[in-house]
Amino acid sequence: MVDLGIAHHFGGGVYAKETHVPTGHVLVQHMHEHAHLSILAAGTVEVLVDGVRSVVVGPACLTIEAGKHHGIRALTGSVWYCIHATDCTDPEQVDKVLIAPDSGMPAMMAIAAELAS
Repeated sequence: MVDLGIAHHFGGGVYAKETHVPTGHVLVQHMHEHAHLSILAAGTVEVLVDGVRSVVVGPACLTIEAGKHHGIRALTGSVWYCIHATDCTDPEQVDKVLIAPDSGMPAMMAIAAELAS
C-alpha cells in the first residue's frame, strides 16, 4: 500500500485534507453534495471530472462542482488538498459528513480505470 501522507486540517468551519501523491498514483475522489475547492499545491496532475480530462500544473486552485465524480493521476510527485466547508472536526467522521450517499464504488472504479489508461 502506498503511503499518501494524509493530514487533516480543521479551522473556522473549514476542513482541508492534504494528500501527498507519488508519481503515477491514481487518486479517485468521491462525489460530494456541495461544491468544494481542490488545491494542487505542488506538482503536475491529470484531472478527470465527469469524463473531462485536463492537465494541471501547481500551484493551482480548482472548483469541483457538486455531484461530480472526480479523480487525479499524478504526473509528478504532487501535493493535493480537498477543501470543504464543514463544522465536523473529527477525522474519523468527516468523510461520512461530506461524501454523497450515491457516490458508488462502480463510478469510482470507472474513474480509476480511465485515469490508469
